[in-house]
Amino acid sequence: MSLDMGNLNLSQQNEEAKKIIFRSRPWATAIILIGGVVALILSIGLSVSFGVADIKFTTVWEGIFHYNADLTQHQIIQELRLPRVLGGAMVGTSFAVAGAIMQGMTRNPLADSGLLGLNSGAGFALALCYAFFPSMPFLYLILYSFLGAGLGAGLVYGIGSMVRGGLTPLRLVLAGAAVSALLSALGEGIALFFRIGQDLAFWYAGGVAGTSWLQLKIMFPWVIAAVIGAIILSRSITMLSLGDDVAKGLGLHSGTVKLFSTIIVLILAGAAVSVVGAVGFVGLIIPHLTRKLVGVDYRLIIPCSAVLGALLVILADLAARMVNPPYETPLGALIALIGVPFFLYVSRKEGREL
Repeated sequence: MSLDMGNLNLSQQNEEAKKIIFRSRPWATAIILIGGVVALILSIGLSVSFGVADIKFTTVWEGIFHYNADLTQHQIIQELRLPRVLGGAMVGTSFAVAGAIMQGMTRNPLADSGLLGLNSGAGFALALCYAFFPSMPFLYLILYSFLGAGLGAGLVYGIGSMVRGGLTPLRLVLAGAAVSALLSALGEGIALFFRIGQDLAFWYAGGVAGTSWLQLKIMFPWVIAAVIGAIILSRSITMLSLGDDVAKGLGLHSGTVKLFSTIIVLILAGAAVSVVGAVGFVGLIIPHLTRKLVGVDYRLIIPCSAVLGALLVILADLAARMVNPPYETPLGALIALIGVPFFLYVSRKEGREL
């Protein structure tokens, strides 16, 4: 009798899970994607136009589509501002999609590549590269960033799982804070010992000012492939977000999905950190806002997060240039002004629910 009741409960859970999976808000998704893409195009135009030297929109249009190498403003557009803006868009997309996957996979609303050791791990790997291989090509820097992000994630999950009771959301965040502090301190120690602090100073502050076309060319296929992979896995991630038991009841191979999802997160976080540096909270803020707007179906959350993440970083970078011109405010600090209160709000809300 109890076995039958257990099977009945599991069947009911599976039916509820299916309802949740297929429950969506297509109208909200359409508004976000269409409106987000339009806002993204406008923000790219604004970001290219405004700076230390303001450039007219007509000149921006000509500089992008009718480039003349003899004109200084066209050179500024093509060599400095356009790669910077496109780099910011890719970085925002990477952090937001990585955060969405992590939150769905771990069922932890506080999951974010910056909070769980991935960013600091990638930064530690970059510090080693700058110290021992200062002339290393950017392609290899990205690869080492992937390895560093994997090191950070492995330490966080390993430490968080060592104690009795397993890995809880609170332990995950605490372990992430400890590992992030450790790897950041080691990276700064390497920078001081090998006198490469100036090379890493901009990375620690966070920013996309130094982004080049070469970096974008190398980064682009990694990010596109990872985002496509995330969209392919999005339905499975929705099942995982409902719990392992429910996911297995729906026929999902949880281990395989988690493995591929982790690889995608490492690629996205590693590529983004290698370009922009220590920028956090994008992957925490954007997935939360997206879930509020479109629901819990990750087939909608992931593409919407990609668009909104790109928009957030572009606008934050534009604001960073306009707060105190001609000097630039660090992008990481500006996003943290939003991210820290948001993190405290989510932490308090989750603590009340527990």
